[in-house]
Amino acid sequence: MHILIVTPHFWPENFRINDLAKGLNERGHKIAVLTVTPDYPSRKFYKSYGWFKKSRELWENINIYRIPVIPRGKGKNWQLFLNYLTYVISGCIYALVIKKNFDIIFVHETSPITIGIPAIVIKKISKIPIVFWVLDLWPESVTAAGNLKSSLIPKLLMPMVRWIYKNSDKILVSSRGFISSIKEKGIPEEKIDYFPQWAESIFKPIEHIPNDIDVVFPNGFKVLFAGNIGEAQDFESILSAAELLQEYKNIHWIILGDGRRYDFVKEQIKVRHLEDNFHLLGKFPLESMPAFYSKADALLLTLKKEYIFSITVPAKLQSYLACGRPILTMLDGEGSTIVNNAKAGLICEAGDYHSLAKNVLYMYGLNKEEINKYCNNARQYYLDNFDRNKLLTQIEKTLLSYISN
Repeated sequence: MHILIVTPHFWPENFRINDLAKGLNERGHKIAVLTVTPDYPSRKFYKSYGWFKKSRELWENINIYRIPVIPRGKGKNWQLFLNYLTYVISGCIYALVIKKNFDIIFVHETSPITIGIPAIVIKKISKIPIVFWVLDLWPESVTAAGNLKSSLIPKLLMPMVRWIYKNSDKILVSSRGFISSIKEKGIPEEKIDYFPQWAESIFKPIEHIPNDIDVVFPNGFKVLFAGNIGEAQDFESILSAAELLQEYKNIHWIILGDGRRYDFVKEQIKVRHLEDNFHLLGKFPLESMPAFYSKADALLLTLKKEYIFSITVPAKLQSYLACGRPILTMLDGEGSTIVNNAKAGLICEAGDYHSLAKNVLYMYGLNKEEINKYCNNARQYYLDNFDRNKLLTQIEKTLLSYISN
């Protein structure tokens, strides 16, 4: 197959679509990627990239075509709007001049859903099918994550969302919780399939941890959060849980990542006098994450109390499970259900920082044998439900079936 992947994020940004593209390429398929100039999560173009710099690249035998967009800047609503709009315009121009003979289009839909518009233009011109992978449910996610409570916004977005879904030949969802919402938008259930994310093969238990990890990690019981520091992750509640346990000097909260709320968290650490227990360490390469995870005593997974987040499976959950570490959640719905079913850790409802603090304290008091049960359960659940090879075979069969038809 000659597959065109349309995505708002690709290497050198750290997203699972990188590994999916590599996996399909390893299986003998020709892959091209239509994406933008990388700027996530820093909100600025990566070094050596620009509007018309590196518009074509070759990575892991994959052709990358980058279209110019206005960067997201400080992530304000008007800046995001310009970023999304320029993607649509640039993508549609690319669609009109493209000369490649693709067999199928695979859309990797993290926000914004508008990435589907250039893909549909290419579909109409080239007369090829689209498989649309939903990882962010619109318009629900944009109103929740951006604190946009106006009922007018979903109403304005809904016709576009329906149009994109109806013009896709197949819709894949990363969470079973998305299915009912997409059906409510007029899409028949037989058009929708569950296709979860997996963790890159580097995510696995590590016995020999590099010595340099000790440089940035304090001694004691370490609760680690890794990923985007944004509105959705509810850092107000995480900080409140840390405040409740402030007297336990041996319990440390380790935060790895960057995002729109980074400066807020940095300020709150000082305001709440958490400098000794709450450690904001910044962003690290993906390749170092398994070592960090293995050094932690528990891995933290949180989302705000919003309906959309209760039906979402956070992408890093698979990484946490794959590394075989105990997991602490403060979120509703799908994510906590998986952790509970896996018997991989302790769960509590979104925003319930009192219960999170109690769970941290409980896990802090467990012996090694009890901790190891969580570790083994997490790893086994990952292998049973999110194995990379099984899921690559699933997506390969799905894509081939639409080419055959």
